[in-house]
Amino acid sequence: MATTDKFDYDVLIIGAGLSGIGAAHHLQTNCPHHKFAILEARDSIGGTWDLFKYPGIRSDSDMYTLGYSFKPWKEEKAIADGASILRYIKETADEGGIDKLIKYNHKVTHASWSSDNRCWTINCGEVNSSYTCKFLFMCSGYYCYDQGHMPDFEGADSFGGVLVHPQKWTSDIDYTNKKVVVIGSGATAVTLVPEMAKKASEVTMLQRSPSYVLSAPQEDKIANGLRKILPSKVSYSLTRWKNILLSITMYKVSRRWPEFMKGLIKKGVKSQLPEGYDVKKHFTPKYNPWDERLCLVPDNDLFESISSGKSKVVTDHIERFTSDGILLKSGDEIKADVVVSATGLKLEFLGGIGLEVDGKVLQPADLYCYRGMMFSELPNLASAFGYTNASWTLKCDLTCEYVCRLLNHMKKKNLDMVVPKAPNKMEEEPLLDFTSGYVQRSIAELPKQGSKKPWKLYQNYILDIFNFRYSSFEDDALNFS
Repeated sequence: MATTDKFDYDVLIIGAGLSGIGAAHHLQTNCPHHKFAILEARDSIGGTWDLFKYPGIRSDSDMYTLGYSFKPWKEEKAIADGASILRYIKETADEGGIDKLIKYNHKVTHASWSSDNRCWTINCGEVNSSYTCKFLFMCSGYYCYDQGHMPDFEGADSFGGVLVHPQKWTSDIDYTNKKVVVIGSGATAVTLVPEMAKKASEVTMLQRSPSYVLSAPQEDKIANGLRKILPSKVSYSLTRWKNILLSITMYKVSRRWPEFMKGLIKKGVKSQLPEGYDVKKHFTPKYNPWDERLCLVPDNDLFESISSGKSKVVTDHIERFTSDGILLKSGDEIKADVVVSATGLKLEFLGGIGLEVDGKVLQPADLYCYRGMMFSELPNLASAFGYTNASWTLKCDLTCEYVCRLLNHMKKKNLDMVVPKAPNKMEEEPLLDFTSGYVQRSIAELPKQGSKKPWKLYQNYILDIFNFRYSSFEDDALNFS
């Protein structure tokens, strides 16, 4: 096996966001003899929670499952604002000295594997530097940090107000006492509308079609009660498992009895809105629950904003922009001073870096995903990719545990290369089983999954505990050397 000092690092983590800092903690704790560093494209820590600045930015998962398994969430609010989550990430990095291992403004543009040298060479274009490592751990998220999805709206150039994507929101955008239109019906839109309604003269949520919207208490009374009588780690673990089991049950019920869940969600929405409100038109999607991700609102804030008259929902299609608003297909026009296009993200596989193995350029669409974290033909590489039907960090935590087990296994057995090998004949399935627009726009460019394990993603935390923590590396799909 090659000596450690032959390469710059044993492991390079790409990305200093929620999953990247978590990965660093796991490596520090479970692989203390492995030298590692973090390459971060931006000039600050936090990833999503530092990048997004739009009004009301918050999680759409509870912090007892979005938080790390090893660091209890101690604040009162379970549905936390972006600033609190960023503070939590920074505290984690500071406590372990992880912040000192981050190289900022290092945007990885290309990664090249050499089987002869048994290492990755990582190129960072903007700073014109390169590094070598034995193992590459991608924690760069799943979307493009440079820009979101902005449709080509007809007439947008003639609009006299402000048109902005939430990903490009800046603090100098003034919407006080102004007319605001938020285009979209997803998690970002339902966050923006009630928050902007606090200062704007009127806010309209303009959607082509509705999404399922659920309300949940911003504070978890059971969690806050347990924390008063039990040690923080114990109360955190109990609350975490309560919420994990609740989310798994809800997902299973939604998939098995969709009509029942539709009725339950519709009943909840109807109870929060004025008598006679057209819930069928504005809050009843044509698809089944969890065909797309459900939207979570804390303490009914969206419904209260609508009920009070501070905001409204319009379900229609955009014909074109005008100089002072938006003309709809129905012929109606919505006047606006500020338009926020909450129209989704642009998916980007492994941060959009170019991949090369022994001189061969690899295309993501040609790869198969192994256990939701490694890829056929890519040696010594793993990716932290969260759940689509639960908190992101749950899956990332398990992935980190698996990677640490794998690294220690390779060190113990004097192995320096592992690559998943897909069978010659395997039924293909899309990597993400979602009908959401942001997924469907990019699905053809992403790796595929198989129809059975270990190439199948089950999106189930309990199953993955056994698959990730206790599975044997004596696996025909893994080729060690």
